[in-house]
Order: sequence, then C-alpha cells, then structure tokens
Amino acid sequence: MSKGRMKKVFPGGNTSQGFYSFYDYIIDQQSATRIFVIKGGPGVGKSTFMRKIAEEMLERGYDVEFHCCSSDNGSLDGIVIPAIGVAMLDGTAPHIVDPKHPGAVDSIIHLGDHWNEQGIRANKQEILACNKEVGRLFKRAYAYLAAAKIFLNEVKLYYTETGAINVGSFDRMSLNLVHEIFEGQERQTDNPKARRLFATAITPDGPVSHLATIVDHIGKRYIIEGDDGTGKNILVSRLMDAAMMRGFNVEAYHCALEPKLIDHLVIPALDVAIVNSVEPHDFRPQAGDVVIDTMECVNPILNEKYLMEKTTARKMYRECMEQAISFLCQAKATHDDMEKYYAPYMDFEAINARREKTLARILDLAAEIDGMSKVPGVERLKN
Repeated sequence: MSKGRMKKVFPGGNTSQGFYSFYDYIIDQQSATRIFVIKGGPGVGKSTFMRKIAEEMLERGYDVEFHCCSSDNGSLDGIVIPAIGVAMLDGTAPHIVDPKHPGAVDSIIHLGDHWNEQGIRANKQEILACNKEVGRLFKRAYAYLAAAKIFLNEVKLYYTETGAINVGSFDRMSLNLVHEIFEGQERQTDNPKARRLFATAITPDGPVSHLATIVDHIGKRYIIEGDDGTGKNILVSRLMDAAMMRGFNVEAYHCALEPKLIDHLVIPALDVAIVNSVEPHDFRPQAGDVVIDTMECVNPILNEKYLMEKTTARKMYRECMEQAISFLCQAKATHDDMEKYYAPYMDFEAINARREKTLARILDLAAEIDGMSKVPGVERLKN
C-alpha cells in the first residue's frame, strides 16, 4: 500500500484585519461523515492527538489535509481525511467551534476529562495573567499588520495612480487566459462552491507558505508574475468568477495580509492551478508551467520621485512586518509558558488510550465506506 499524500493549509491567519477565520470551510457539514471537535486548554495534547491520527491514516494510504496553526508553527488546528469525510478540529479560542449537528455528524472529545482540575486551579492567577498578556501582544501584532497593509497599498499606488497600467492590454490578457482554460469545457454543476483557505500565513517564525503541497501535483499550472499593484489578484479573481459562472467548484487561497484578496486558485475538475508568485510565496516555474507576466501590461514610469516614494513605502512595509512578527513570537512564548500550568496535571496515558479508541472509530468508518464501494451502483470516494 502506497503512502497517502499530505496537503498543508491554514484555516485561519494573523492578518491586517486581526485573526481571520475560514474554519467553516475546513469541511462541508452536509457531506461530512463525522466531525470530531476537540476541547481542552493549552498543553493538553490536542495537536498531538490530531497529528498522530493523521500520520496513521497517511501510512494506511489515505490522503490527509493538515490544517496548520498560524500562531504556533508546530501545532495543528485540524485535520481532514477527504476520502471518508472525516475531520478533527481544535474547538478552542480563537476559533471556537461547537457541534452544529450533535450525534448526527459531530462528536466532542474533551481532553479536560483527563486533567486534575484542582492542580490547574491552583495556578489560576498565573493562567489569567498569561491569557491577558497573550491578548495584549496579539493586539500589538495586528496593529503593525494593519500598518503594513497601508504601506503595501502605497507600493501598489505607484502603478494604479500614475496611469501605468494599460487597461486594454490587461483585459485582453484576462480574456485570453479565460479562453485558454475553459474553451470546450462542459458545465460541471448548477450550484458551484468555493472553498476558502490560506496557503500562506504570517506566523511567529515569519511568513510560512505551504503552497507547494497544494499545487505540486496539479497537472496544469499558470504562474502569475509581476510587481505588487500590477493586477495579479484581479486576474486571479476574474478567473475564479469565470470558473464559477461555468459551474466549476474552486479552491480559493486568500492573501495572508489582506484576506479579502485571493492569491491562488485551484480548479480540481480541470486539474488546473493559478498561482500568484510573489513574496513570501514565490513559486519557481517548472516544465509545462505557463508563466503570465502582468508587467507586460505596464507602461514604464521614469519619474524618480515616484520611484523613491515606492521604495520608501516598501521599506516601511517590511519594517512593520518585522515588528508584527516580533509580537507574534512574544505571544507564542507567553502561550508556551501557560502550557506549564496544564501539562503536569494531564493524564497522558488516558489521552493516548482515547486517541487509539478514536482511531479505531475512524478506521471503522473507513471500512464501512470501503464496503459501500463493493455494492453495485455505489462509487467509492477517491483518496
């Protein structure tokens, strides 16, 4: 049996708008077989619980999505096993999740069942102080991310406010790309859906991108290159609209700093990906990739004053990003300190036993789906 494929994404991010969540897109509630919502405090083993199950399912040949935490590079916010419609989610702040269909779809796994509450309560004041400081540090980080967005917009204005963009040329580029991707393709569904996540996040270790795990296996990739402000996000959005108007489901991967913008697009039914190659998710084109350079739609600007303003804005943007990341790093360190008030009071042997029991439930669900594939007229979900 070959090992499954691992895909890494971020369901939430530290952005210029604060913490921004796409948790509702981790798995479709209507088609899910089972969603396990894990509760418990910091340091109780929620991420390890999910990771070990994910690794076991990978070894058994199932593709698994690792939904990574943007505020702790070593932690998971969730996992999804698409072939059997199973997900596990961290249901604690800042992405509180409660069962929407208890019993029918959702199950709660409360790791607080396995802690010594009296021991934890003895550290109440320390825990409250840590929580307060973590909240303060995140506010500072988000303030600098908001400032970073302001200066990045100044960089973009170098093109948009100086008349540098040849609108007609850009429109022709968009239409030609739509024609190339969708010509001759039949409509897939009357109710197409967009699944929204992040491929990149601003973390305590700086910007981290898992883009390669999302698009490396895609058969046809269009790589969009060009400076900030030359219409790359607009081009991706136009292609997304074109796909959905033609009935194609899409995966939209949003910008880590400006979550309203879409950086990358995957159209699974066509085995096509559109990649915005830019810092911090530069993507080196490979054999067979099509490179689209939006700078071809830009008229050269030789005004030295404008160029100097752009250079200054870019410098200020990077300085704000550095400050934001510093505060995120401090927040993580403080959060890690808080874990020491929980971990000593956990019964990890009981948690390990519960994880094995949960894994057995998931394997039973997988066996049921495997059995369905043997029934005439029932098609098994593909890994």
